Amino acid sequence: MLSHIIDVLADPIDGSDLKLVDNRVVSATGHSYDVAKQGYVTLAGGAGLRYSGDDTSMIKARETFLSRGHFAPFVEAVSEALSYTSEAPVIAEIGAGTGYYLSHALDSIEDSRGVGLDVSVPAAKLLAKCHPRVGAVVADAWARLPIKDSSVDAIAVVFAPRNAAEFARVLKPEGEVVVLTADTGHLGELREPLGIIDVERGKVQRMIEQAAGHLVPVDTPQDVEFTMRLDQESIATQIGMSPSARHIHADILAERIAALPATMEVTAKAKITRFRKA
Repeated sequence: MLSHIIDVLADPIDGSDLKLVDNRVVSATGHSYDVAKQGYVTLAGGAGLRYSGDDTSMIKARETFLSRGHFAPFVEAVSEALSYTSEAPVIAEIGAGTGYYLSHALDSIEDSRGVGLDVSVPAAKLLAKCHPRVGAVVADAWARLPIKDSSVDAIAVVFAPRNAAEFARVLKPEGEVVVLTADTGHLGELREPLGIIDVERGKVQRMIEQAAGHLVPVDTPQDVEFTMRLDQESIATQIGMSPSARHIHADILAERIAALPATMEVTAKAKITRFRKA
């Protein structure tokens, strides 16, 4: 609910304080933002949102795939990596999607509150209902985040955009960022038969270099690798929730998936990198 996190949010235009007034979020400087009936609020600056993010079909595919527990080791790894010092920490997830990772983190951290941010409206509709202590915000991760300076204990970023300068601004002095990044070989068994490009090599090192001046690694990135037994429907939803869904025609993708075995072992590979303020 937005009421749980309104004290953490800020006007995207000028950074002023926000408060809830009926079905609106109103800033101290007079800007007003409507709260959707599903419970989320769109906080975008004067230029509005430049991107629409995942569409309804991609969000539906994500919800279906994640609900089957295929990525459970990823969510466990992210939750275990989150570090905080407050008794009632504020956890923000950037690119939170349906709230799968954020809601699990809140369940594992007593008295925590969650700020879920995603540019996708279809995602926000589910995100707003994923947990009673989550507030859902539609916003652009590459713009100024609608979050107050030094107000967040931890940030989770799972296969999502990384805005190091903004993360450093909104983190508390002792705060940390936990980033889960796909690694080379992720879903490797599906790459060739489906015509999907592999994850680029050196991705994590480039991320660390790009964050320099804002964030620095806490320790060496940790590998998270496991195998999943996926049927064709699960494979279809996995691809459907990814950028590949936009680059391969749906009919062609369906033909390629139908040519796969009824079930197959697929490897999931990623790295977790923890950052603190530079």
